[in-house]
Amino acid sequence: MANEWIRAAATADVAEGQCIGVRLGDREVALYHLPGGEFRATDNVCSHEYALLSEGWLENGCIECPLHAAQFDIRTGKALSAPADTDLAVFEVKVEGADLMIKL
Repeated sequence: MANEWIRAAATADVAEGQCIGVRLGDREVALYHLPGGEFRATDNVCSHEYALLSEGWLENGCIECPLHAAQFDIRTGKALSAPADTDLAVFEVKVEGADLMIKL
């Protein structure tokens, strides 16, 4: 599955301004739908402590962890605030028809 495009979800599954979590093999992935039709994908597990980022708050291109409020830039994966100090993996996303495809 590494380095190949795989279907992650339908575009309709991710409302604009929202985030969902999907499991792809043994990996938890967060899918984001930003205003203007932009889709992004990162690891779904906070790099600080196990919490699903898809249960957090998405605002201005950043996701806030629901457990300890660490924030990450979803375009780069960069950890923006404590307690997280390790960046997230980010994945390429493309839309094919009604599907969101990502490259793990």
